[in-house]
Amino acid sequence: MNDAWHKTELRVRYAETDQMGIVHHSNYIIWFEAARSDYCRTIDMPYTEWEANDVLLVVAEVSLRYKRPAFYDDLLLICVRAAEVRSRSVRFAYEVIRKSDSELLATGETLHVVTDNSRRIRSLPPDFVKLFER
Repeated sequence: MNDAWHKTELRVRYAETDQMGIVHHSNYIIWFEAARSDYCRTIDMPYTEWEANDVLLVVAEVSLRYKRPAFYDDLLLICVRAAEVRSRSVRFAYEVIRKSDSELLATGETLHVVTDNSRRIRSLPPDFVKLFER
């Protein structure tokens, strides 16, 4: 398994904050998905390719720990890596870091069950496993 973090940069938009200018908690999950999608593109397997090969990643678990708040206009790095690849599931780990001061703002994980287009659990094709090892 490759332990390298893939980093996606984003700037906090006004719509993602509350009246105090602090990012609303629900946005972190959206950022996780954006970073995960970006990561999959960089390993040459965008979600459209997964789906074309009858492989879907269904979210089964999400965990998120907030450490410090993010604020409007912060430039963030959403870091993601495949933490565990098993025959029928993939676990991704995340870190949210403020770029200006390298402060760790949040950590999290998502667990995805591998299914086919009819939502039956299936094994991850061996070629897909190899993509995570690069």
